[in-house]
Amino acid sequence: MVLWIDLSLLLSPMSSSPQTLMAGIQITSFIFISSVLIHTCSADGDVSAVMPLTVTALTGSCVQIPCTFTISSFEDKRNKAKSIYGIWLKKKSQFADKDSFIAFNSSENIIRGFSDIQITGNLSERNCTTVFYNIMMNHSDLYFFRLEMEPSVFKATFNPNTGDEIKTVKITVKDSPQPPELKHTGLKEVMENTTVNLSCSAEAPCPEQPPTISWSYIPNSASITTQLQEKPDKTLSVFSNMTFKASYMDHKKNISCIATYPRKSSNDSTVETTVIMLRVLFSPKETHIIINPSASVSVGTNVTLTCKSKGSPSKEMNYTWYKHGQKMAIAWEKKISFIVYHNDTRSYFCIAQNKHGNQSAEIHLTVEEESGFSQRVIYGCTGGLLAFVLLSAVLFYCLRTKTSSQAHVIGRDQATDKNGDMVAIYANSSSAISKKSEKKETDDLHYGEIDFSKLQTGDMTREHSNNDPQTEYAEIQVTGRNNKNQKR
Repeated sequence: MVLWIDLSLLLSPMSSSPQTLMAGIQITSFIFISSVLIHTCSADGDVSAVMPLTVTALTGSCVQIPCTFTISSFEDKRNKAKSIYGIWLKKKSQFADKDSFIAFNSSENIIRGFSDIQITGNLSERNCTTVFYNIMMNHSDLYFFRLEMEPSVFKATFNPNTGDEIKTVKITVKDSPQPPELKHTGLKEVMENTTVNLSCSAEAPCPEQPPTISWSYIPNSASITTQLQEKPDKTLSVFSNMTFKASYMDHKKNISCIATYPRKSSNDSTVETTVIMLRVLFSPKETHIIINPSASVSVGTNVTLTCKSKGSPSKEMNYTWYKHGQKMAIAWEKKISFIVYHNDTRSYFCIAQNKHGNQSAEIHLTVEEESGFSQRVIYGCTGGLLAFVLLSAVLFYCLRTKTSSQAHVIGRDQATDKNGDMVAIYANSSSAISKKSEKKETDDLHYGEIDFSKLQTGDMTREHSNNDPQTEYAEIQVTGRNNKNQKR
């Protein structure tokens, strides 16, 4: 409390006695000395700390607050002090306030509201860097650093509230990490073989568990370097740089960088940047010709030739067709069609071109004559006919063999029956002749003729029995040769 005294009352004429004047001089001297002491104390208490205004933490991870402080005549105070302690206050900077929340006090090893807090910096070297572990959502708030040098050498809270301006650190806790930042130079359009540099950075609030950065697409010629770097506000980030020479194979490829944050309390968190599409300018590549229906066709076939090529910009591609042996172009389009004639057996060329260069392709067309086709048809028909005849002969032979076997069996049975009938006829005829000769033993010898051609089936009578054989009857006519002999 400052007491102001009006010195004009002391110097008024009514009180101009020597005693009164002496008293006024003494009071004036006291006020002057007091003002000097107050200024000196204020200068001695001039302290400051450097730390980021805000840091973003990820739930389940840790957060590091980079911190350095400045105290006038620090070396003298450090030499006088037997111990140096660090204290972190939450929400309020008043250490003695009953509502103040002491989150950490290294002098008494007090940790409140956190699983662990460690001052990783060396306080003797004015480094107050601190790590808060296992950050949770309720840890989002303002934090103030206080330094105490014992015994009673120095005690102060750094960067307290000064009016509406807050010069202390604010911890903001989130469930998901910040997306990484992807930087590039001149990727709108790059010429082939041009060097491209891409840089991806991801914040590393917890240096003990820094994020890992990966790339969605890596060109064949790419070189990648990754390192943990300090930013101007003393916070840390992981930087990944990819350098490569642009190739036509990289054209229209999407590139993004992915940051993965490890966490102890839950699964890892992965975030990805906005995709960048590479646009590479290059001359025609992989030029080739597609022929339909095939490279070997017959006369009269409708053939289509299509020229395929990769080039950028693709809208500026031009195609020119040439026939082997001719200097004049035959077409200026991507696809041509024509009917094949006898003299079309030759090579065709296609030249693909844009403003960056050109490339050609060739294909040979072979035309087959109609005679060759007719011969193939004749040979095919002849072979088919021969096969049919051979198959028919085999079938006919099999059928005939089967029929002959059946006829042989039937003929054998009929022959057996007929032989039996003939034997019976001869037997009966012999029996009749013998009986007649026995009756006329004294008569002269006569010759007779037997005419079997006059035998009729209708005149024959057959009797069948199980034991008796068949009997045949015949008429016998005897000529009169005796009468002729008698006349002689």
